[in-house]
Amino acid sequence: MNGRLFIGGEWTAPDGGCYDVVDPATERSVGPAPEASREQAGQACAAAREALGPWSRTAPEERAAILARTAELVRERLWSHAELARAETGATTGTARGMQVGVAAARFRRYSRVESAEWAVPPQINEAGPMGRAGVMGALAVRQPVGVVACVSSYNNPWANAAGKVAPALAMGNTVVVKPAPQDPLSVYRMAEALAEAGVPPGVVNVVSGSSAEVGEAVVGSGDVDMVSFTGSTAVGRRIAEVCGRDMKRQLMELGGKGAALVLDDADIGSAVAGIGTTFSFYSGQICTAPTRVLAQRAVYDRVVERLAAYAGRLKVGDPTEPDTVVGPVISAAHRDRVEAYVELGRKEGAVVVTGGERPPRERGFYVAPTVLADCTNDMRVAREEIFGPVVTVIPFDDEEEGIALANDSDYGLIDYVWSADVARAFRVARRLRAGGVGVNTVGRNMEAPFGGFKRSGVGRDVGSYALHAYSEVQAIVWPG
Repeated sequence: MNGRLFIGGEWTAPDGGCYDVVDPATERSVGPAPEASREQAGQACAAAREALGPWSRTAPEERAAILARTAELVRERLWSHAELARAETGATTGTARGMQVGVAAARFRRYSRVESAEWAVPPQINEAGPMGRAGVMGALAVRQPVGVVACVSSYNNPWANAAGKVAPALAMGNTVVVKPAPQDPLSVYRMAEALAEAGVPPGVVNVVSGSSAEVGEAVVGSGDVDMVSFTGSTAVGRRIAEVCGRDMKRQLMELGGKGAALVLDDADIGSAVAGIGTTFSFYSGQICTAPTRVLAQRAVYDRVVERLAAYAGRLKVGDPTEPDTVVGPVISAAHRDRVEAYVELGRKEGAVVVTGGERPPRERGFYVAPTVLADCTNDMRVAREEIFGPVVTVIPFDDEEEGIALANDSDYGLIDYVWSADVARAFRVARRLRAGGVGVNTVGRNMEAPFGGFKRSGVGRDVGSYALHAYSEVQAIVWPG
């Protein structure tokens, strides 16, 4: 595997040589990642196209058995996989084990469960006419594979994100070309190793990486690709959508977020602060579902700011291998600079930095202190743009209507949150929020619930059975009853 692409079932030397993957905590090399050429990206897509026919006709039970074996292989090597993920991403050891590799294994296991791909449509009684004699028409809806799926995954969780695309796509009989993020592709090659060992036929899974955008562009633009599944920034998603639109390719887009967390005046403040505080701990704020835009009702605003600042100030920032570290580094020096620039912008816009705002005193690593910006308004750039770091903005509001209006006044709509002791009130508010998901008194997820965004947060839904729909086309078969 070392420094090689995975194309057509073969470990292939990259035309462009290799580049170094850097550990965000130590700034040392983790290992060489292969630099594919545009031609090799095209070869991967062609291999997936060639493998599509036989794989799509494979019995669902056989595909499921391969996914189950993959899950077991990933879990058997969880510790070594997690160590690589920690080194590549800067995640804490616990996060790498549980939220990255552990979730990836769970996703392969989930899609090893065979679900019916067809269902009856209620019969229709037709009167005699130009289309034929009177009769009863039966119908069956059948899920069919889309074809070759380009899976372009994000840097914040290379294991779980890639597995969330590959597993349901394969379960539905598609073949895949995975283009991992340039910052941490080595984990995805480990995943390809497990899939190959589990028995995935040559060409069904292909992985090509590169440090520049041209590899991803070649994969997305390939005539052999029928669908693009992308997780990443809205800006990149727009460019991919333009390519998909020209060729009418199916797309599944999980893009940016600026999650609103409404803390109503009857909320359990401790619970709300603990939930919002996960922004700092999960991937150091590099997560699109984070509740980064806190809307606190005026009666509890001061308490929310005070307790959130105290919570952030207690978190240990440092070496992600140490068991008591909560906040590790962000992915790169460039991204650290970007996050710090947003904090400085917040100051200039009039926000008050109540905690954080300064670089932690460490000799190496791309660290950002957990930061709370108070006295924000919803028109500030720090309240409107995705910072993707351990930074939370807090905005006051007076009544429920204003809170809902502020929450909805955003270009994004991935996941919002509501905290209230009155569950009926919380659900009433949740139903009025323009977001693909709403957490009521929790930041937890139901992994069978549909996941995706409104507005610029994405297109389509996946997770659970919804992912099987996302990676399939629905065919109608009609006959006279």
